[in-house]
Amino acid sequence: MHESMNTEPINALVWTGGDHFELVACPFPKLADGETLIRLTTATICGSDRHTVSGRRSQPCPSVLGHEGVGVIQKTNNPVLAEGQRVTFSVTAPCLECDRCSSGRTAKCRSVMKTGHEPFDGAWPLSGTYATHMVLRAHQPVALVPPELGDVPASIASCAGATVMAAFDAARTSAHPIEGKRVLIVGLGMLGLIAVEAAVHAGAQVTATDPNSHRRELAVQLGASTTAPVENSLTTDLAENFDVAMEFSGSPHGVITCVNSLDVGGVAVLAGSVADSPDLNVDPEWIVRGWRTITGIHNYEARHLNQAIEFLSESKIDWNRVTDGPITLDQVPAAFRRPTGEGMRTVVDVVR
Repeated sequence: MHESMNTEPINALVWTGGDHFELVACPFPKLADGETLIRLTTATICGSDRHTVSGRRSQPCPSVLGHEGVGVIQKTNNPVLAEGQRVTFSVTAPCLECDRCSSGRTAKCRSVMKTGHEPFDGAWPLSGTYATHMVLRAHQPVALVPPELGDVPASIASCAGATVMAAFDAARTSAHPIEGKRVLIVGLGMLGLIAVEAAVHAGAQVTATDPNSHRRELAVQLGASTTAPVENSLTTDLAENFDVAMEFSGSPHGVITCVNSLDVGGVAVLAGSVADSPDLNVDPEWIVRGWRTITGIHNYEARHLNQAIEFLSESKIDWNRVTDGPITLDQVPAAFRRPTGEGMRTVVDVVR
């Protein structure tokens, strides 16, 4: 349905399968109670969308991909929001009524809908950030973006940043506090790099590992010591020597390294395995006798988004060094067809 008050065109880049996209003109949406329409200014291309386009991860098709973004509210039926506010938003839109939501696990709501993961011909067509506009659902967490936080880190906060905050929450459950702990970060993509800075900031002794020397250099600049991974084995300084280990690579060797690095009482937080992965062989006796904990996190809670905004507002990460672009919306399909470079995210300047 159209609303005559809007004259600005709404265009969505619809993924139609494989590496094919179609730019589609959309009508102005009729907002339900609690919903909000934002004009996107910046999006960032997350690696999980690359998994979708390459066929490694399944999701509804056709759909508008993209789940990292920032924009300005154009119209809202949410009484706590106002037109003109600059915001970012959660990956998940929960119901807030099911048993999981009631227990505080809204990230795993039984009827959860997800940014950039919904069918274009379904109930939430403008769900993704590869578009000029996006509709936010009634119960979808929204965070105001402070003026000092740039569009790029604000966009990254909505997935990578908030996921890292959730990983630290999981680590603190079994190894509180992080301060003074020996922490291993496995995988130095965007999540791993943010985790390095967060762990150093919390006063941990941080070691980071990644096969990419450029990424290890970035971790050193943020205060970590680093080591290159050794395939199919652990170096002596990694084996059973850490209180907390966080895995962000999603690689089988990275997962094994993370788990096997735990000292007595250690906790491993797995966050990178978000696509099909091989089984992991774990010795139950080793876990039991060592009081070790292995946990996983996927998505995050509303508090983690706000924590990410606050943390990244003070971040020392050089966003120009860790991103590529910016590109325009109509250049997004080509970005998926070429190999990734040194940048951990490709920035999409939606307003151009």
